[in-house]
Amino acid sequence: MKVGSLLVVLMMVLVPATGCIHTNDGGSPNNIEDEGETRVFVTGPDGMDLGLPPVQMEFVFSDVGEDGAEPSIGITSSGCIFFIAFEKVMRSCDYGQSWEEVTGPECSFTTSDPYGWVDPVTDRIFNVQMQGLETSWICWSDDDGESWLGNPHDSGTTPLNDHIKLATGPWTSSGYGIGGSISQSFYDQAVYYCYNKGVGIFCFTSFDGGATFEAGGQIFGLATSNGGLHGAITSAPDGTVYVTPRVETPTVIVSKDNGFSWDEYTMGEDVGTPYPRKNSEVATDTQSNAYHIWTGGDEGVYMSRSIDSGESWEQTSIRISPIEVISTTFPQVDAGDPGRIAITYLGSENSSELGEPDIDGENWTGNAHYATTNVSYHLYITLSLNALDPSPTFYTYRVTDDPVQIGSICLNSGDCRDIGGSNRNLLDFNDLHIDREGRVFVAFADGCTDSCASDSNSTAEDSRSRRGSVYFLGSGPSLYDSVGLMEMPF
Repeated sequence: MKVGSLLVVLMMVLVPATGCIHTNDGGSPNNIEDEGETRVFVTGPDGMDLGLPPVQMEFVFSDVGEDGAEPSIGITSSGCIFFIAFEKVMRSCDYGQSWEEVTGPECSFTTSDPYGWVDPVTDRIFNVQMQGLETSWICWSDDDGESWLGNPHDSGTTPLNDHIKLATGPWTSSGYGIGGSISQSFYDQAVYYCYNKGVGIFCFTSFDGGATFEAGGQIFGLATSNGGLHGAITSAPDGTVYVTPRVETPTVIVSKDNGFSWDEYTMGEDVGTPYPRKNSEVATDTQSNAYHIWTGGDEGVYMSRSIDSGESWEQTSIRISPIEVISTTFPQVDAGDPGRIAITYLGSENSSELGEPDIDGENWTGNAHYATTNVSYHLYITLSLNALDPSPTFYTYRVTDDPVQIGSICLNSGDCRDIGGSNRNLLDFNDLHIDREGRVFVAFADGCTDSCASDSNSTAEDSRSRRGSVYFLGSGPSLYDSVGLMEMPF
């Protein structure tokens, strides 16, 4: 089980093994018997076992100390980790050994849909909070959260400003960029802000570091379907911007002129998407290659790649998750140097449940939304060091020994299964980002804590927590070639 504020899981063998080695509060390793099994997989592009030894990695767990559904995570160049969920900004500058709230009075608002972002170039930290459905408050800090400034952003006459997302990226030489219709920018990076207004996705560009958003508007096309729900914003080193709408066919919306115009590209028709649909995400590496990941119709995690800055995408999907993981949700991805990527998701291996009825009385299809009460979901982290190869290798680790959630995970706010309290406790997404060293950090909400985690007879009724939690790669391969193998940071 997850113990105290610090836990190290050592993944050392390919085959399943019971009994992890834990480090509690930075002390000597203690043998603690697990509720479940450590799981390690080495798979190819079809999710099948390759029979190869894994890359040895250590993952460190930290309890943030606050509830944290829909968390965002970012790391500044000083090494401080920022975990943003609900109305609080939590900071750790000692790799998760301690946390403190640094929200600041300028940004202390009650919200139903927060979002956080750390600019990897300037270190500016953004805390975006909703105020009702008409206005959001965008706050920023340039001193590791010691002080904050902020301004409201009004969504206009249509009273909806939902599913907010923010990101930053380089200026280009066209459109809203430095050489385009606006010749001067006031901030080193373009700042992008997108949200759904019920009729589509609205995206805006800021020239003053996020203080105001004067340029932008609605994105048309497939982005208008499904009410404008969408995933995170991603910007590549060459300035290409990606937004992912929640639609039936996996789709990426791309801008090469800082949000002045947008094109859409589809992929993944061979594997599709499930319903209810959730966020997909794009990561870009240091050479602007793009990796789009999503949960497919069979509940596996899939990927399509673009090596021409989003101009074209593979139409044969690559499976990232092992075939033993039969249900997944909340996939997130980040990348370092070409071919070096990290993915996280919640997944279940409870294959024995497939014959049991789900919420609609039919046999369970593997969809997290309809899982039976005894299904358990864990957190998985996957690394690939050759993700651009024709047949990449994926190293997948189930890092949690007790479940993150028991029973179903609601993927549709209007249709949630009520078992001892709403199963929408985890809300819509988790997050993954790397730091300047190429170290992987994952933010997630833990739905099974305390007695739920320690009792082998826990049920879905016991799994209604939303504890803010972090795993990071303590030692193992960096996503940057020049760094090589990393050692524990403490």
